[in-house]
Amino acid sequence: MNSTKDRIALLFPGQGSQSLGMGQQIASAYELAAQTYSAADRILGYSLSAISWHGPEEKLNDTEYTQPALFVHSVSVLKVIRQLFPDFHPDFVAGHSMGELSALFAAKSFTFEAGLKLVQTRGQLMKQAGDISPGGMAAILGLSIAALEEICTSVSNDKEIVQIANDNSPGQVVISGSSAALERAMQAAQEAGARRTVRLAVSIAAHSPLMSHVQERFNEAVGSVEISDPAIPIIGNVQALPLLDADNIRIDLQAQLNSRVRWTESIEYMVSQGVSIFLEIGNNSVLTGLLKRIDRSAKGYAIGNPADIDNLFEIL
Repeated sequence: MNSTKDRIALLFPGQGSQSLGMGQQIASAYELAAQTYSAADRILGYSLSAISWHGPEEKLNDTEYTQPALFVHSVSVLKVIRQLFPDFHPDFVAGHSMGELSALFAAKSFTFEAGLKLVQTRGQLMKQAGDISPGGMAAILGLSIAALEEICTSVSNDKEIVQIANDNSPGQVVISGSSAALERAMQAAQEAGARRTVRLAVSIAAHSPLMSHVQERFNEAVGSVEISDPAIPIIGNVQALPLLDADNIRIDLQAQLNSRVRWTESIEYMVSQGVSIFLEIGNNSVLTGLLKRIDRSAKGYAIGNPADIDNLFEIL
């Protein structure tokens, strides 16, 4: 279906892509998606479908529920695509932060139930880490990685740390850490000529040392999951290179909790391997927007509802 000329990668969104009503259209239009939501409600022991579709919004935005909601929506869309396009085989998969777990499901490295339970644990533990050491995250626009690394180092100390969390695209970087260090870094970034600094509406410092409080328990959770070697090459967040086997997957997942998401490099690697079409599988179009800033020649399509899936008949 996809030629060697047009290599295709699937991208899976992470936290920040959620919105009220997510997944409702796909579940209404396709029985397979509805069954996926029903299975998720059973596995989790609460109605994720009700939270995703009806809120309240503050509950959906609680990381404990956000992460499973994003995973289940992405998996529902992916299952429908597989059903409608059985001959379609993507060349790569990658996920942004939590989205890496959705990508691992796409790569057939674990079952839906195993993946969902791990996502649930990840969300719960990250929330606990935020309760123990409150912190935050901020988007910095218009400064280079090198400049921000220098700023983060200069404003951090033994007790108050801030570091780069997400290298999202050239000129758009997210930093994460303790609130005091974060505020100092934002001020220093403005003084260094940042186009904009925006404190994000999160109460956790993801991809920073503040997650270390729950690292051991997350390592145990990852270690207890049955993981298979990926059937599709998956690009890991930590090194921005293919994770070739189950051992590499575990290492990347465990390190990801307090390491930088190397998203720009991940996209650049896939482009270097001949990928020219990227399908964002799940809610909203955050990653498709970042793609345009990373490589203007790459084509990106957000696939999250029935109308988007109809468009696939022309894309694939």
